[in-house]
Amino acid sequence: MNQLIKNITVVNEGKQFVSDMLIKDGRIERIDPEISIDYNISEINGEGKILFPGVIDDQVHFRQPGLTHKADIASESAAAAAGGVTTFMEMPNTKPSTLTKELLEEKYAIADQVSPVNYSFFMGASNDNYDEVMRTDIENVCGIKIFMGSSTGNMLVDNQAILEKIFANAPCLIATHCEDEPRIRERTAAFKEKYGEEATAVLHPEIRDVEACYLSSSRAIDLAKQHNTRLHILHISTAKETDLFRNDIPLTEKRITSEVCVHHLSLNDQLYPSLGNNIKCNPAIKSASDQETLWKALLDDRLDIIATDHAPHTTEEKSKHYFEAPSGLPLIQHTLYLMLQHHSEGRISLERIVEKMCHAPAQCFNIRKRGYLREGYFADAVILEKGAKFQIKKENILHKCNWSPFEGKVFDWQINRTLVNGNIAYSFDNHKVSGKFGMRLQFDR
Repeated sequence: MNQLIKNITVVNEGKQFVSDMLIKDGRIERIDPEISIDYNISEINGEGKILFPGVIDDQVHFRQPGLTHKADIASESAAAAAGGVTTFMEMPNTKPSTLTKELLEEKYAIADQVSPVNYSFFMGASNDNYDEVMRTDIENVCGIKIFMGSSTGNMLVDNQAILEKIFANAPCLIATHCEDEPRIRERTAAFKEKYGEEATAVLHPEIRDVEACYLSSSRAIDLAKQHNTRLHILHISTAKETDLFRNDIPLTEKRITSEVCVHHLSLNDQLYPSLGNNIKCNPAIKSASDQETLWKALLDDRLDIIATDHAPHTTEEKSKHYFEAPSGLPLIQHTLYLMLQHHSEGRISLERIVEKMCHAPAQCFNIRKRGYLREGYFADAVILEKGAKFQIKKENILHKCNWSPFEGKVFDWQINRTLVNGNIAYSFDNHKVSGKFGMRLQFDR
């Protein structure tokens, strides 16, 4: 679709400026303060509105195949579009786990048929699929995922020889979930014995504690330094871990990068008594002090990317006893809203939100022609309205599980439209997601 956005405030590459933007054949044709055209074209009045590049979420769990009672690629990619997320990278812990090239391609085939937003899928590593991991196509797959902590199925990689081998020879970026499994198992057994049926989610950050995270993250970094691996550590949740990362070189020169999730920035352990299992996630949401240090590390560039770790479960599953309730939160529809509200409260600038949610993921993963508003790039963008209220309610939640830990929260923003490859994938006016506009990501590696 060809479109002209007129008189909109563009936030891009550390600047704000009023401009027009011409979209032609799915790409940004021109960005200029005065664009006039002499042929019929769809025009969007951007006056009083703000234009971001589309958000890139590097960590989601869309549950297909095998867990589609919780979510599926169609439902969650629609929720992504409604939340201004134009690109997602999905994790391999489905049923069956994505441990072969053939299973990986099956996911791509599904997304190609149903996704309104762009997509890529991680190749999963296990203790016994080294040869498959080495077959990963580095131009067409976002990366290799290693669970160095708890996961479903056969995805925990705890064989030291295999870890060494993958870190030494990985053909592309490795993304890790870092929690020390022996420590967590030991603490889980001890807390079960002590509390039994009286246990609640209040115990979660004690069982999956700071030391469990630090032991595993530091181990992954040691391996990466030893083998010069391109390592990306997901969902950093503790103050102690932030000191493992550098901010004295540009992101494009880092071999070891990091991610923080919106729930670790927005919540702390004081909320477990009221929200319980609804904020149970791995790694656990930790103290207010950890939360504050995560903010500092984000803003001083020790933490590189903001993501969701979107991980939906049904309300019935979350209502189980603490030890049986699964970990994970549904977040992709509201992550940009949460960060915009943090801006309204003075915590972060709009420019920095764009840097951490759009530019940095594109840089970290070497995504081709996305993550920026630049001439020649794919036209992935989000139109925002400041001062137009939005409240999270069950009737406007598009996650298949139909709940959010932030239900009832009111934001000072609206996501007016989401554009994917130049097409309007979501419009606030009718709260509708339409079209299969997503494309498979390509990587410059």
